[in-house]
Amino acid sequence: MKRFKKTFNDQQVCSDRTVPKGQELKWGLNLSTLIGFIIVLLMILTVVFSLAFIFGDLSSDCLWTLAEARIFHVKPSKAKVSEDDIPQPPTVPKDKLLGGLLPSGFDETSCLSRYESLLYNKVLQHKPSSYLISGLRRYEALHKQCGPYTELYNKTVDLIKSGEHSSDSSVCNYVVWISYSGLGNRILTLTSAFLYALLTNRILLVDPRVNLPDLFCEPFPEVSWLLPSDFPIIDQFSSFNQKSPHSYGYMVRNNVTGNSRIPSFLYLHLAHDFDEQDKLFFCDTDQTFLHKVPWLFVKSNNYYVPALFLIPSFEQELNNLFPEKETVFHFLGRYLFYPTNSVWGLITRYHQAYLAQADEKIGIQIRVLDLGVGYFKFVLDQILACTTTENLLPQVNLNEPIVNLSGKMKTISVLMTSLSPRYFEEIRNMYWENPTVTGEIVSLFQPSHEEHQQTEKLMHDRKAWAEMYLLSLSDKLVTSAWSTFGYVAQGLGGLKPWILYKFENGTVHNPPCFQATSLEPCYHSPPYYNCKKKTASSNTVNVPHVRHCEDNSQGLKLFGRNGEL
Repeated sequence: MKRFKKTFNDQQVCSDRTVPKGQELKWGLNLSTLIGFIIVLLMILTVVFSLAFIFGDLSSDCLWTLAEARIFHVKPSKAKVSEDDIPQPPTVPKDKLLGGLLPSGFDETSCLSRYESLLYNKVLQHKPSSYLISGLRRYEALHKQCGPYTELYNKTVDLIKSGEHSSDSSVCNYVVWISYSGLGNRILTLTSAFLYALLTNRILLVDPRVNLPDLFCEPFPEVSWLLPSDFPIIDQFSSFNQKSPHSYGYMVRNNVTGNSRIPSFLYLHLAHDFDEQDKLFFCDTDQTFLHKVPWLFVKSNNYYVPALFLIPSFEQELNNLFPEKETVFHFLGRYLFYPTNSVWGLITRYHQAYLAQADEKIGIQIRVLDLGVGYFKFVLDQILACTTTENLLPQVNLNEPIVNLSGKMKTISVLMTSLSPRYFEEIRNMYWENPTVTGEIVSLFQPSHEEHQQTEKLMHDRKAWAEMYLLSLSDKLVTSAWSTFGYVAQGLGGLKPWILYKFENGTVHNPPCFQATSLEPCYHSPPYYNCKKKTASSNTVNVPHVRHCEDNSQGLKLFGRNGEL
């Protein structure tokens, strides 16, 4: 310290001012001079910083002063920063109610997907009719009036407890959807039951027993759509079948419906194995009788919406609700089905991690219904033939290990869904080991491969629902024939997919796939029945907008406005 003081004091310090006692430092430096020195130093540093930002980095010789002061200089990027590169908080588009399709008044945090989905979905390509919007608002008001534990609900429940019902119909009548079959079927049949409720002024209540509350948000404001767990006969739902005494078909076969007494409830068996008496549900005369019954319980594994269009008394109302016939499931699906926050987390995390940055997103849904020896190779060849022939995916160059193309290369993310991982692994390896002939970068992803369908297992259902929704966010979609999983994805996304022909006889169909001409799902087992003659009939398609399905010649499907393609 003494050496340092001597060296410092050897310097000439000039001042015409006398330093008062107590203001001189022990080193002999005038305090005001020191302050002036610091100010000059800060000014020099300011100039150096300015020059550095303008002309480049600071020299390495100068950096030590910055390091000692713990000031870190960050080199600015030479590339212009786009606003798109700066992370922004999610901004929900203005039309978060989808043109009036969705109701207002929900707590948005309770179901994030209802409004955040617009950040992932494309804008609605079709516009819901004003009549449909008004009808949904009327239904919501009725549901609020008659929903679970309301006074009118309690009064109507008492009819089941007493087993009596007078001819004076209650203000509130109900259709109760009973869970049945896989998740894709459940979504389609629940949509069918809701449309029937709209047409008949009934309240839709749903069977809550098999994961439904864990998968879907409540669709109606203020009052739940879940049938209360203390409902009087909820324990009987599993035993309802065609032989049940309360089955409508059973009652017709045994002439029970001919008396004047109106039952308090009926079971409607609308599954694929229904018989001629069950099919009377789709006849006008029988609808007149059913209209008087306060409680209807329905079980189905089919999308029976097309058959509702064949009932004359419903025709005008359906035309008003859906001028574009192929949008029934698209609108009702976007109205009813929003993933709960837990499922929405699965969807958004996967989408952001693997799909969001791609220039194009392709969905491929694979469901092999009839397995045979050697089926894997045939189905794999069919998928590759379809996606390359239809220019959905680029071909690979097997002769050149590297293809150099100038400019930014297009990126394609392919989301594959299948119970098996083998298709994904084969196609992923093909695009990894070989370049594409046109330079695109193709990445493949498969969220899960459960090997076997595990109906009603919660985590399995969550993953299935997440994958259906992710597929619906694709730009282009390939699905398997007859698959309700694919039907849900195409309907929610408003997509007309390329459908892989059903695997049959161990050969690849030529052509391997075709593009659907309608957004609508197929009704696989329609009620071919002549209501006037009360006999089976194969000629029931008598309206222009109901035709046979492309992937199932026996099925029925809605097309266009009045049948136009």
